[in-house]
Amino acid sequence: MEALGLHRDGWSVSGIAKHLGRDRKTVRAYLFGERSPGIRIIPPDGFLRFLPYCRQRLADDPHLLATVLFGEIVDLGYPSGYSTFTRALRKHHARPPCEECEGAGPAGSSPITARRSEEAVRFDWLKLPEPPAGWGCGSHAHLLLGSLTRSGRWRGVLAENEDLPHLVEAMERVMRRLGGTAECWRLGRTPAVYNPASDRMTSAFRQVARYYGARAELLPGDGRRPPACERAVRAARSWWSTMADDTRLDGAQESLDRLAAGLDPEARADDNALAGDQISRTEPLRELPATPFPIWVCDRRTVTAQGVVPFRGNLYVVPHHLAGAVLEVRRRLDQPYLSIATVAGAVVARYPLAQPGAGLTVVERSGVAVVLERCPTTARADAPPCRRMTPRPPSEKALAEAGALSGRTGAAATCRVWDGTATTAARVPPQRESRPTNRGADSQSGRAPR
Repeated sequence: MEALGLHRDGWSVSGIAKHLGRDRKTVRAYLFGERSPGIRIIPPDGFLRFLPYCRQRLADDPHLLATVLFGEIVDLGYPSGYSTFTRALRKHHARPPCEECEGAGPAGSSPITARRSEEAVRFDWLKLPEPPAGWGCGSHAHLLLGSLTRSGRWRGVLAENEDLPHLVEAMERVMRRLGGTAECWRLGRTPAVYNPASDRMTSAFRQVARYYGARAELLPGDGRRPPACERAVRAARSWWSTMADDTRLDGAQESLDRLAAGLDPEARADDNALAGDQISRTEPLRELPATPFPIWVCDRRTVTAQGVVPFRGNLYVVPHHLAGAVLEVRRRLDQPYLSIATVAGAVVARYPLAQPGAGLTVVERSGVAVVLERCPTTARADAPPCRRMTPRPPSEKALAEAGALSGRTGAAATCRVWDGTATTAARVPPQRESRPTNRGADSQSGRAPR
């Protein structure tokens, strides 16, 4: 307003600029209506010309590296730098979500959406000292606790050890007792889950989480627990301190289930209105797949003098000449039978799996042949794996977009394409003749750019 007033009084543009301390071009733009006060001039977006090509390439391969795509559009004439390019990708939402990665959950379950539930399941291993001698688990018993971080519900399962097959079996039993699974799992950095060499979660456990449609996260190494999880740990340790020496394994599991069910917030909701309000706000858990994750669980047992193999509270008969031998009980979690084999791998017998803790003696009926079949240990067949690391060169639509950018659709040119191991050349329509750049070799010394 001051510049306009001075201009009406007959001041020149230079005099107004000197009086106001502004540039003459700025004053002239305000005087002639080229700019509005308080509104910045937005420079033209040079990325819009290359946006159709980037959308098509990322639609063909959602996991295409941004560095690879940047090299391709630089060959097509993109003038800006890499940081400007990645910022434009995020601004225009050019990268679509991978449907194969998001929909790789169990059959019949809905894909993981962008909205994440706040509810999570935290799994903690507890080593309980001096278990009863009849359990045969050595100096410590292994208890897996699964706690819901919001509602405070928890369940526990006793396991043989803490390797990956027994961890998956214990997690399956814990989630069945909880009535489902949350979208997020939180686990400690145990050898079955964490790979110290790569500082990442193991690929085998990521496959387990994908089967159940969950997102697995590693816990920090500070050892702190949320209050709900800490209460579950204290309750489990108190339960263990009252364990009698003659308690059977199945009896201990039943008493732990009764304790956890009695401490559920639902059981105390009538006495605590606040707990009832918290339960009403808790989101329901997701359904589990019909069968557990297909993984082989192997446990070694010594054949007794009576020629039986004790396993999970039942006895399985084997030939008498194997008395005193160490055999391996193998079973796949999604199959209702088990196989008894030697340590070298020769299968001795195959029986239907009896109810744990039933006290049954399982024998082979005479005249019935046992067929030794081994099903493949692959995961679900109806969920195709994502082709994350599979090379996918530019498709015909992407080449057409590159031809539109070059301006000459009749001729052919090349652009750099990553094939998974190296950068090769793919036939695309030609780019423009030349463009100014400062990334070339030094014209005086011939040195390559840094």
